[in-house]
Amino acid sequence: MSSHATSTIFVIGGTGAQGIPIVRALVADKKYSVRVLTRDATSPRAQDLLALGNVSILQGSFADEDVLREGFRGCDGAFINIDGFNTGEKTETYWAIRSYEIAIEEGIKFFVYGNLDYALKKSGYDSRFRTGHYDGKGRMAEWVLFQNEKNRDRMGAAVFTSGPYIEMVISPLTPMTPSIEDGVVTWRVPLGEGAVPHVALEDCGFYVRWLFDHPERANGMDLEVAIEHMTYADMAAAFEKVTSHPAQYIDTDLDTYWNSPDLKGIADHPAGYNADPNDKSTMSFRDNFTGFWNVWKHGIITRDYALLDEIHPTRIRSAEEWFRREDQLGRELGKGSLWERVQPENWSMDSAVLKSSADFRTGKL
Repeated sequence: MSSHATSTIFVIGGTGAQGIPIVRALVADKKYSVRVLTRDATSPRAQDLLALGNVSILQGSFADEDVLREGFRGCDGAFINIDGFNTGEKTETYWAIRSYEIAIEEGIKFFVYGNLDYALKKSGYDSRFRTGHYDGKGRMAEWVLFQNEKNRDRMGAAVFTSGPYIEMVISPLTPMTPSIEDGVVTWRVPLGEGAVPHVALEDCGFYVRWLFDHPERANGMDLEVAIEHMTYADMAAAFEKVTSHPAQYIDTDLDTYWNSPDLKGIADHPAGYNADPNDKSTMSFRDNFTGFWNVWKHGIITRDYALLDEIHPTRIRSAEEWFRREDQLGRELGKGSLWERVQPENWSMDSAVLKSSADFRTGKL
C-alpha cells in the first residue's frame, strides 16, 4: 500500500463543469468517498452530486480558512480547482497557496491541483499571450510542484492541466459559441490557422481518477491532457460529417470578434467577476481572451499524446469521435441531436456548460 494512498477526497470545484465528471469518476465504484465544497448546498448541481452516493456536501467558501480546515480534516486526498472566473488572478493566487499549506498541515496524503497552462511563460513572457485565468493557475501549479520537491514524502502532489472543453463549442455563453447563419452552424473566432487542444470533460474524470489510483507514479507529475490539437476548419468538417448538416469556421479579426453582439457588452468587464475592477492587476474580459486566442493561433501549447494514449487507451482522440458520442448521448437523454442542440431557440440555462455562465457571473466568492 502506497503511503500516499487515499480513500476520502476533499474537492473544491466539484459543482463546476470539470468537477462534476471528476466526482462521478471518483465514486463510480465506491473506492473513494468525496466531500464536495459548494457555496450553495441546495443547488441542482450539488444535489445531483449528492445523489451519486459516497458524496457529502460542505457548504461554504474556499476563501475561508476555517472552511478549508473543516473540508480537509477527516480526508486524506484533495482535488483543488479554484474558480478563477469567480476570483480573478490575485485572489486565486492567495487561496491556492493557503489551500496547499492547510492541506499539508491537516494531514492530506495526496494533493491534486486543477490547472491550466502557464501561457505567458510558455510563450517566452510575451504579453500578447497573457491569459489571466490560465497564468493565474499556471504560476501556482509550478509553486505546488516546487513545494513538493521538499514535501513529497509528507504529502504527495500532482498537477492536472486541462484546457478549453470541447463542450464549449456547442454551448451558449462561451468564447466559442456558434451561430446559425442561413442554416449553417458557424464558428466565428480569431484563430487563423491555429489549433485548440480541446479537452473532453468525460476524460477529465478518468485522468484525475488515474492520478489518485497511481500516487507513486503521479507524485510530482504535471499531467497535461487534451483530445487533439484541432483546427476549427477540421472541427466544422467533423460536425458536418456527424450531423449531415452544414457547418463552417470563419476566421475573424479581433475587432470584429469583440464587437459581436454576444461579447460587446462584457468585453470591458473584469474577467474574474468578483475581482476589483479598479485594481490595476485586474484583466478585462477582452484582454484576457485576446491572449487566449493568440495562444492557440500561434501554437504556444503542446501535449504528449503518446503519454495520454498509454494512460488512457480508450480516450477520445478526435472531434469527430466526440461529436458522435455526444450526438448519441444527447438523443438517449432526450436533449435531441447535436444539430437540434445548437439551435439558439433550444438553448436554456441548462445548456450552459460553464458554471460561471449558468450563474450569470454572479456567484459569491
